[in-house]
Amino acid sequence: MWTDERVEMLKKLWGDGLSASQVAKQLGGVTRNAVIGKVHRLGLSGRATPSRPARPRPQTTRTLMRGRPDPLVAERHEAARAEVEAVRAEAVRPEAQMLEPAERATVLTLTEHTCKWPIGDPGRPGFHFCGRGADSNAPYCTEHARLAYQPVQPRRNRDRTRKDSFAI
Repeated sequence: MWTDERVEMLKKLWGDGLSASQVAKQLGGVTRNAVIGKVHRLGLSGRATPSRPARPRPQTTRTLMRGRPDPLVAERHEAARAEVEAVRAEAVRPEAQMLEPAERATVLTLTEHTCKWPIGDPGRPGFHFCGRGADSNAPYCTEHARLAYQPVQPRRNRDRTRKDSFAI
């Protein structure tokens, strides 16, 4: 299959910058993958010229919104952002952060009966978990469970109220 003449022809075509598919088509009777394998075994990875000239990609600016911004969407985003900030402010209250060192827990000291609410940045020193006694079979103490869980019904009512105020 790979005679000396075919190998020489392969070297010439490859050196001319033809792709493996083009070389296989020119040689006939071999596949693209056979050409790639032979090129690899012969150590012909370098080329005299690339098969396709490299074209620089045009730089485009990416925008998140197309057209004019929708004031209702912006208002919804602002309301959601304010709600998230309120929850965060509640979660980082100083009294919630000021645990006695004996109450603090690490990953190694957590049990099924301790609060697993993370306090601080996991990538920084001083990170710990609440460690207070958790409610029966719950992952958090009463204070942190109140922050973590919202009753479904009030949330639905609040969402309905928002939708009604936007539908004008």
